[in-house]
Amino acid sequence: MTFNRSIKIAPSILSADFANFGLECEAIEAQGCDWVHVDVMDGHFVPNITFGPATCAAIRPHIKGVMDVHLMIAPVDPYIEAFAQAGADVITAHLEAGPHIHRTLQAIRGAGAKAGLALNPGTGIEDVHYLLDMVDLICVMTVNPGFGGQKFIPSQVEKVRRLRAMIGDRPVHIEIDGGVTVETAPLVAAAGADVLVAGSAVFRGGSVSNPAPYGENIRAIRAAAEAAL
Repeated sequence: MTFNRSIKIAPSILSADFANFGLECEAIEAQGCDWVHVDVMDGHFVPNITFGPATCAAIRPHIKGVMDVHLMIAPVDPYIEAFAQAGADVITAHLEAGPHIHRTLQAIRGAGAKAGLALNPGTGIEDVHYLLDMVDLICVMTVNPGFGGQKFIPSQVEKVRRLRAMIGDRPVHIEIDGGVTVETAPLVAAAGADVLVAGSAVFRGGSVSNPAPYGENIRAIRAAAEAAL
């Protein structure tokens, strides 16, 4: 996994067919996605329950590229090793999920994964300044975490722009999670984001037996984002 700031499309399997996760992962990669995004929710930190390390381990053989695991759970630290062993290339934890986020980021890197830091829509970026040398990715939530298909929150674009300036020339990705579409992708790309998580906007209209729409959706989002650069 090498760093670059080209636009990367990371479909969220939260919008995939749960009965066909392996084939869905293969389909979106074959159709041109860059990363596969796995939204882990615990029913405690967020009001929904999704996947655990066993699911990540089960789909890992079906993913040739980057498996990007977003932990919307609290506490985080007891589960880092399990997700790393399940094959996560990137493990992202929320700034709001625990009292010692620096320790959490250390633990993620210590487990051999890239360390991501997620920020809820209501969270400011002041504390991020002290963590920049501990992170490989900052995930800006452009919806409230917990459910797919929510509407993009426009005020987060300015947060992305401020983060881009704060990061400077450090090799840190800015990821956008929530409400990414052909219409919103250019806004965040122009502000400095390079990893775009899209769920329903990628999986809409397609299926394992008819994956072509996945490719059409991925290409449309990428083209819209790149046109804004």
